[in-house]
Amino acid sequence: MSELSVDTDDPRRGDVAALLERHLAFCHATTPPEHAFALDLSGLLDPAITFFSARRDGRLLGIGALKELDPTHGEIKSMHTAAEARGIGVGQAIVEHLLATAAARGYTRVSLETGTMDAFTPARNLYANAGFVPCEPFAEYVASPNNGFMTIELAAALPRHVQ
Repeated sequence: MSELSVDTDDPRRGDVAALLERHLAFCHATTPPEHAFALDLSGLLDPAITFFSARRDGRLLGIGALKELDPTHGEIKSMHTAAEARGIGVGQAIVEHLLATAAARGYTRVSLETGTMDAFTPARNLYANAGFVPCEPFAEYVASPNNGFMTIELAAALPRHVQ
């Protein structure tokens, strides 16, 4: 089996758009509409967002995006691993790639918003294992019982070879 590659991609690409639709369906099925902040295709085309896909042998296994909030602060958006690829390190590879990209851009902090429902437990565990800790709402987010917020300070979290 070949290595997993994480590279910039176009969210309009057929297989990517289909996985993005599954991600949005999951988010909207588990989160009240007023607290669902998953980006649709048009949201992912914002110039402040860089979109990535994870592939092995050309097969799409996961997606993720990095949004610039300001020159030192980024936000992880639209993380999703294809159901058939869960548990093999795809999510971890995407998070590591997003954090390395953020560090290369000079960000000192990366934050994210995720759901608090049981369905989001694997995502929260993934982020916690990567070094993210709970935080207060950031950017335009407002606290709610349906949304959790996490952040990581990059200088303290990344291996020396990535800094």
